[in-house]
Amino acid sequence: MGSPALLTSAGIGGHLPHMPGCHQSSLALSGVYQQVTNLLNIVDEDDQEGSGLSSQEGHGSKMRKALASMIIIQKANAEPSEVMTALIHSLQLEEISIKRKVSIYTVLQGIIQQEGELDEECVQTLVNLASREMREIQEIEGYLLAEMASDTLVALSRNHFNLVMYELQHRLKPLILTDEFVLITLANLANANVFEFMPYMGITLATIFTMLRLARGAKMRQVFCSAMETFCEAIQFYLKHWEDSVYPIMTGEHFMNKLLPMYRHFVTVWLRSENTEVKLAVIKSLRPMLSLLLPIEELREQVYDYIPLLLAEYQGSVEALFITQILRQILEVSVSSNTPVPKMQLHTIFTELHFQVCSKAPALQQFSSENLAEVVQCFIALARSYPDEMMKFFCNQMQTGKEAIRVGTLTLLRAVLSADVPEVNSRTLHSVVKVVRNALCDPRAKVKLAILRVIGQLAISGYQERVRGWGLRYVSLQLILSTYRLMNSQESCSQADLEEKMVHKVTMDTVRIITASVSGVINEFWLKLLGYIMETEYTEALTPICNSLTNLAERQRQQKESNTNVGRRGQVELPAPQKLLARLLVLLSAPYKGEGRGVAMLQLLKTLHQSIAPSMADLWEIEIPALIQYLEEHTQYTWNQKTWEDKLIQFLRISLKRTQGTTWSLRLSSELNRQIVSYESPSVEKAFLYRALGFTLAAGQEADKVETQLMELLHKTDYGNDFDREGVILCLGLCARGQVVTVLHVLQEFEEKIQETEDSWHISAWRSDHPWRREVVKSALMVMYSSVAAHCHPRMLLSCVEGDITRKILHHYATSCQDVSLKLAFVQSISQICLAIQALGKVDFDYTYKPELTANLMVILKTEPLDTLVYPVRCLTMNALWHLSKLRPPFTLEENHELMDRSVQCVFPLPPPGEDSEQVKTLYENSMNALMRLMQSLLERELDPKGLQEAFHLLEKWLHSEKDWERERAVMLSLHLLQVYREGVTILIPLKSGQFGTLIGLLAPHTCDSQVRIRQSTIDVICCLLDLQVSRPWSIRDTVMEKLLLDVKDDLKTTDMEKIYSLSSKIAKVISKEVRWEELVILLQSTCESLGATNLAHDKAAVLWLNTILRLRGHELEDKVPEILSTILAYLPSVLHPDVRRPLVKAVLWLAHSYQETVITSLLRQPLPLDSNITELWEALAEDSTFARKILQALMARIQAKKAPRSSPTSKKDVWRLAAVDPITVSQCGGLELLRWGGGGSCTALGRGGGLGAAPLGCSSLMCDPVLCRKMLKSTVPKLAKGASHVHSTLRLLSIRALGNLAIGAPSKVKRYQKLLLKKFLCSLSDPISTQVISETMVALTKVLGLMAEEDLGSSFEVISVQCRAFFDDENETLRLQAIILFGKLAIWAGKKRDFFKMEVRKSWIPLILHLEDPCPEVAKACEATICLCIPFWGWRRLQITLEKFVNEGIDLSLFQMEMCSYLTAWLLPPPVQATAPPWLTRGSLQAALAPQGLLWNPAGCCEVPRAQPLRLPGQMLPFMGHPLEGLREGLWPGLEAFQVLLCKQLDIVFYFIQARKDPVLLDTFCAEAIGYYDSEWARIKAAACTFTGYILEQVVPQNLGEMDLERLGQCLQALQMDPEPIVQNAAKETLSLLQGRELEKSENMPVALEENLAPSEP
Repeated sequence: MGSPALLTSAGIGGHLPHMPGCHQSSLALSGVYQQVTNLLNIVDEDDQEGSGLSSQEGHGSKMRKALASMIIIQKANAEPSEVMTALIHSLQLEEISIKRKVSIYTVLQGIIQQEGELDEECVQTLVNLASREMREIQEIEGYLLAEMASDTLVALSRNHFNLVMYELQHRLKPLILTDEFVLITLANLANANVFEFMPYMGITLATIFTMLRLARGAKMRQVFCSAMETFCEAIQFYLKHWEDSVYPIMTGEHFMNKLLPMYRHFVTVWLRSENTEVKLAVIKSLRPMLSLLLPIEELREQVYDYIPLLLAEYQGSVEALFITQILRQILEVSVSSNTPVPKMQLHTIFTELHFQVCSKAPALQQFSSENLAEVVQCFIALARSYPDEMMKFFCNQMQTGKEAIRVGTLTLLRAVLSADVPEVNSRTLHSVVKVVRNALCDPRAKVKLAILRVIGQLAISGYQERVRGWGLRYVSLQLILSTYRLMNSQESCSQADLEEKMVHKVTMDTVRIITASVSGVINEFWLKLLGYIMETEYTEALTPICNSLTNLAERQRQQKESNTNVGRRGQVELPAPQKLLARLLVLLSAPYKGEGRGVAMLQLLKTLHQSIAPSMADLWEIEIPALIQYLEEHTQYTWNQKTWEDKLIQFLRISLKRTQGTTWSLRLSSELNRQIVSYESPSVEKAFLYRALGFTLAAGQEADKVETQLMELLHKTDYGNDFDREGVILCLGLCARGQVVTVLHVLQEFEEKIQETEDSWHISAWRSDHPWRREVVKSALMVMYSSVAAHCHPRMLLSCVEGDITRKILHHYATSCQDVSLKLAFVQSISQICLAIQALGKVDFDYTYKPELTANLMVILKTEPLDTLVYPVRCLTMNALWHLSKLRPPFTLEENHELMDRSVQCVFPLPPPGEDSEQVKTLYENSMNALMRLMQSLLERELDPKGLQEAFHLLEKWLHSEKDWERERAVMLSLHLLQVYREGVTILIPLKSGQFGTLIGLLAPHTCDSQVRIRQSTIDVICCLLDLQVSRPWSIRDTVMEKLLLDVKDDLKTTDMEKIYSLSSKIAKVISKEVRWEELVILLQSTCESLGATNLAHDKAAVLWLNTILRLRGHELEDKVPEILSTILAYLPSVLHPDVRRPLVKAVLWLAHSYQETVITSLLRQPLPLDSNITELWEALAEDSTFARKILQALMARIQAKKAPRSSPTSKKDVWRLAAVDPITVSQCGGLELLRWGGGGSCTALGRGGGLGAAPLGCSSLMCDPVLCRKMLKSTVPKLAKGASHVHSTLRLLSIRALGNLAIGAPSKVKRYQKLLLKKFLCSLSDPISTQVISETMVALTKVLGLMAEEDLGSSFEVISVQCRAFFDDENETLRLQAIILFGKLAIWAGKKRDFFKMEVRKSWIPLILHLEDPCPEVAKACEATICLCIPFWGWRRLQITLEKFVNEGIDLSLFQMEMCSYLTAWLLPPPVQATAPPWLTRGSLQAALAPQGLLWNPAGCCEVPRAQPLRLPGQMLPFMGHPLEGLREGLWPGLEAFQVLLCKQLDIVFYFIQARKDPVLLDTFCAEAIGYYDSEWARIKAAACTFTGYILEQVVPQNLGEMDLERLGQCLQALQMDPEPIVQNAAKETLSLLQGRELEKSENMPVALEENLAPSEP
C-alpha cells in the first residue's frame, strides 16, 4: 500500500462515489477522476524533475512513480470501472501529452492483466480509442504511443477478443492498404490467441494478399513479411495442436491456397527489391511459409520452380547463409519425400553451391563457416538424390587447375564420404577414385592435404580396397618427400615450412589410419616405416611411425606372419637388432619430443622384444612398463632429465648383463659409435649417446676390440667442438670403470700416433676436415686423464693416479701455451683427481705431486686480471685448491696464510658486475663462493684464536677499503669465517684476551656503511663475536639482546644516515655492556685505528662508538686514561673533517671533565713546540668558561707552587726536554702558550667567562716571566706578531697584550723589536672589528713607548697622537679611558715633538675639559691627570709645579689656592698691564667678583677659602676644574670644590687675557667645539658644554659678537631646553639667558673699553 502522504496528496481517503457509465459531467465531479489525475501528475512531475536530482533523489523519484502507478492499479481492483473511466477520460483530453498517454496505457495494461470483469462500455471505448491512437502516427514519439496502444488491444483480446477482432477487421479492407500497426496488432493477436484467431486467418490472408501490390514502401513491406512470418508460425502451431481447439477443425489445405500466391509474390517481386532490409525480411519469412507448402505434393513442384530465383540471390548483398538454409530446407524435403528437384536445375544448384565452397567468403558475410556447413549438408542431400551426377560434376571441376576449386571439391567429396550416404555404390566409388586421382600430381600443399584426407576417409569408411595400390603409393611418396624436405630445411615460420609440416602431420595421421584399418598392407608398410625410423632426423614423425609399427607388429603377430617372410618380401633387409635398439635407446633420451615419442618407442620395443634380443624378453616385460609408467606420471614440465637418463642407463646395464659371454654388447657399442654422426651437436640425444657408449664399452669382454673402437672414437672427434670433446671425455671415463688399463693404453697410443713433440704437432694429418689446434688436444687429454681417475675402480686408482695420470697432466700443461682453455682443463683435472682420492675415504696415501700442483695453481691465481672477470678460471682454481687442501700431506701454517692472502687478493679487487649479463654475475657469485669454501677449509686447519686472528689480519685492509664492493666482500667473508669458527670451536675460551675488542673495533664502523648489505652483515658478525665472547655459542640465542640486534638489523635498511647513526649508537650501547673491563681499552684503540682508513661515514661511526663507550663505561677507566688519551692524540692529526674531529675532541673533553688532573698532566707532557692538534684540545677545554677557569686555576696553582724548573734550562732544547717530564715547566713554557694559540673559541670563552683578568693572566704570563721570556723570546715574538694579525679578534687581543708585556719581562729587548712592535701596534690601533684589540693596543703602547728612544718613534708619535684624540668621545668607556691615559703619557714623551703636541693639546683641550664630567669615574680621573700633564703646553709651568707639590706633599688646599691665584694674577696682569687696566679690573673688583662665591681676597693678593664647608661655584666654572692630579682621592680635603672655583676663575682671566691679546678665533673655535657636544649621549657632558659656551659668551667683547653665529647657538640652546634631563635644561636656560643679555648689549653699542685699556702703551 502507498504511504499516507502520497494517498493524501492524491486525494484518496475514503470510499469513492459510484460513477455509472462514462457521462462527462458526472465524471468531472467524480472524486476518482481527481485522484487518478493527481497520481498521474505525480508520475509526470517525477519524470520532469528527475533530471536535476542526485542519484539518491532520482532513485526516490522512481520509487514514487512506481508507487503512484501501483496505487492506481490497486484501486482498479476494487472499482475497475470507475478507474478505467477516469483513465479513458484522461486519454480523451486534447491537452494531454504523449508521455502522459504512454503512462496511462501502461497503467491500463496493468489493470487489464488483473483478474476481474471490466465494463463492456468502457472496454469498447478503450478499443476504439486505442485503435485510433495506433493508426494516427504523426511523429517519432507517437510510434511509442502506437506500440502501447497496440499492446493494450492485444491485452484486451484475452477477455474481449471479439471486440478487438471486430475493430481490427473493420480496419482491414480489401484493395485498401491498411495501417502499419493494424498488421502488427493482427500478427501479435494471432500469436497470443492462436485458436481464436484461426477462424479469421483465411479472410485475413486473403485480404492481406490484395494489399501486397499496394505496398510500395520498404517499411511497409517489412511489416507484411514480419506479419506473414508470425501468421505461418501460428498456423504451424495450430496444425500441431488442433485437437486442443474448441472451434471447427481446419486443415492445411484451407490455408495453403492462400499462402502459395503470397510465396510467389514474395519470391518473384519483393525478393528482387534493391533494398537489402526488404530482401532479408522476405527470406526470413520464406522458411515458415515453406514449412507449410513443401509437405503438400501439389505445391512442392511449384516451389521447385522458384529455386533459380533463390540461387540468383547469391550474387546479391544478402548474407549467403540465409539463402543456403532455404535451399537446404527444400533439398532435404525433396530427399525425405523422394521427390527430387528437377534434373535440369542440378547444374545450377551444383555450380552455385560449389562456388560457395571454393570462393573466399565476402568480407561483409559474417557467417561464412556456418554457410560452409550448410552447403555441405546441401551436397549430402544432393548426393542421396543424384550421386552419379554429383561425381560427374566433381570430375569436371577437378579438370581445372585452380587450387581453390580442387581443394573445395575434395573437401566436399570427403564430407560426402564421411556421411555414409547409402546411395553411394561401386560405380560411385569408382567415380570418387577417379576424382581423386585427377589431382595426384598436383604439387600444391593444400591439394595434397585434401587428397590425403580423402584417402584416409576412404579407409575409415570401409573402402580399404579402393586405396590399395595407388593410395598406399601416394601416402608413401608424401611421407618420403615431406620428411626429406623437413630434414633439409632451416627452422623457420614461413608459410611454405608451415604447410610442409602440416602435410607431414596429415600424412602420418593417414599412415596411422591405414595401418589400423587396411588389411594386407603390413608387409608393404613395414619396411618403409622401419627405414624411416632409422634414417629420419625429424622428431615430429617418430611418434606416429612408432605407433604404426606397433600396430603392424601386432597385426603381424595376430596373422602369424614371420619376420623372415617380411624380409623376403621387402626390398631392403631388416635392420640389425643392435642397430634398432641403439637408435631407439638414444631417441628415448628425449621422450617428450614429437608429441611424446617416448611411450610410443617403448611400446614398440616391448612389442619387438623377441625379435631384438630374445634373452632380454622376460626382463623387458618387467622393465619397459615401469619406464612407461614413469613417463605417463610426468609431463615435459615435471620430469627430471637426469633421473630419466639414469633409468635408461640402468635399463641398458641390466640388459647387457643378460648378454655376458657374447659379442652382443660390442656390436651394440659399434652401432652407437657409428650413429654419433647422425646427431647434432649439441643435443640431448648425442649427450646420452656418449654416455651409453661409455657404459656399453665398459661391459665389453674383448679388450682389443674395445681399444679399436676407442681409438676410432678419439680420431674422429672434433676437439674444437666443446660438446663433442666433453662427450668423448665422459665416454672414456665411463669406459675406464671396467677398462682402466685399456683406456690408459689407448690414450698413450693416441699420443704416440699424433706424434706429440715440443716442436711439431701435425694433428691435421689425421683429420683434414677438423684441423686441430695443439692446445685444444692437450686440454682434452688432460681432462681425459682426470676423467679416468674420477671413474675408474677405487682399487685401481692409487696405483695409477700419480705415474700414469698426474704426471701426464703436468707434462701436457707444462708443454702448452697455458691459455685460458688449458688453464681451465688443468684446474678441472686437478679437482677431479682430488675428488676421486677423497672418495676413497681415509687411506694411507700421500699425494707427492701436491706441492707442484699447488705452485702451479698459485701462479694461475697471480696471473688473473684484477679489473675484469670473463672466464671461471679463478673460481675453478680456488675450488681445486680447496680440494687439494684436503689431501695429505697437509699445508704448513705459512702455506695456509699465503693461500689465504693470494685467494683474497684475486677476488676482492674485482669491480662488481653490471646489470647486463647474468652470466657474468654468476661468475662473480661462484668466485666468491669458491673463496669462502677455500678460506673455510684453510681456517679449519688452524681452528684456534691465533688462526682466526691471522685470517682477520689478512682481511683488515679490505675491511678498510674505500671501495664498497671490497668492503662488502670482506664483511661477508668475515661473517662466514666467524660462523665456521663458532660452530667448529670446542675450546673453553674461543677468543684470546683482547681479541674481542680488536675485532669489534675493526668492524664497528661498518654499521654505518653506505651499503645496506654491509650494515646488516656487520650485525651478524657482531652476534657471532658476542657468542664467542661469552664462551657459550648458544647463549645469545633467544635472548632480549638478540631480539634487539635483529630489530636493529631490519631497521638498517633505511637510507636516512641520521637514523643509521642512531641505530649504530644502540649497537654500541649493547657492546659496551657486554665487553669485559680488560677489553675496553683495546676496543677503544681498535676503534681509533679505523679513523681515516675508509671514508667519512666510517669515521663518524668510529667516533660515535668511542663517545658512546666512554659515556657508558668511562667511569671504569681511571687508570687507562693516559693510554686512551695517547691513542686519541696519535690519530687526531689524521682526522681532518670537522664532523669527525669535533666528536673526537669531545671525547677528550669528556675525559677531562671526569679526570681533569690526569688529562691536564697528559696534555702538559706533550713535547714542545706544540702542534695545532694539541692546541685544538686546549681550545676545546676553554670553550666551557667554568671549566676553563678551573683549568687556569689549576695551571696557575702549579706555576705558583713551582715557579722555577728543577734544573735551569740553558737552551730551547733544554726547555723542551724539561717540559717533557715536568708538568710545571710545561705549564710555564707551553701550557699558557697553548691558551694564547688555542684559537678563537677558547680565547673567547676565557674572555666571556674569566673577564679581562683571567685571560691576560694565562696569555701573558710567558712574557712577564724574565727567565722564560729571555729563553723563548726569539721564537715567541714572531708568533705573537703573527697572532696580532690573526683573523680572530680575541687572538689578536691576547697577542697584543703579550707583546706589551715584553716591556715587563724583557725591557732591554724592546728597542730590539721596536719596529715590529710599532708596526703591529699601529695596525691594531685601526682594528675594524674589535674595540678590545684597540684598547689593549693603547695599554701596550703605554707600557712600551717609555722604553723607546725619542728619535726611534719617528712619525709614529704623530699617528698615535691623532689616533688617541679620535677615541676621546668613543662610546666605549674603556677606549676613552685608555686613549686619555695614553695622551697624557704622550705629553710626557713629547720632547722634540713639543710644538706638534702643543697643537694636539689645543685640539684636545675642549674634549678633555668636558670629559671631566664623564659618567665613568675612571675616565674623569684620567682627564684630571692628563690636563695636569698638558698645562705646561699652555706656558703654566709654575702652576704645574705648585700642583705637583700639592699632590705629592699633601699641603693644605688653601695655601695652594693662594699660591695659584697669586701666580695667575702676577702672570696674567704684569705691571705694565696693571697700569693700563680698566677701572673695574682691580683687586677690589676681583674681590667684589669673588665675594658672592664665598671667596675672600686678602691684602696679600691671595684668595682665602673657608674650610668650614665646600664651596659651590657657578655652572660655567665647573667643567674646567676637575681633580688635576692622578691619585687624588675623593674627600681629601673639605674645600675640594673651592679649588675648582679658583682654577676656573683664573681660567676666566686667562681667556680674558687671550681676548685682550686680540685672539677671538680661538674663542670661536672653542665655542664651536662646545656646541658639537650638545648632541652627546651623556647628560652631564651636555650640561658642561652649555656652561662652557656661556663662559665664552661672557668673555667675548661686543665688537666680536657679530662674528659668531648667535642665531644657530640660540636654536641649539632652545632645543636643549626640551632635553629630558633637568641638569641639561638648567644649563641651557642659564646660557640662553646670558646669550640674550649679550645680544641686548650688542644692540646698545656698548663701548669697547677693555680693548682700549689693553692696548699697548707707548714708551
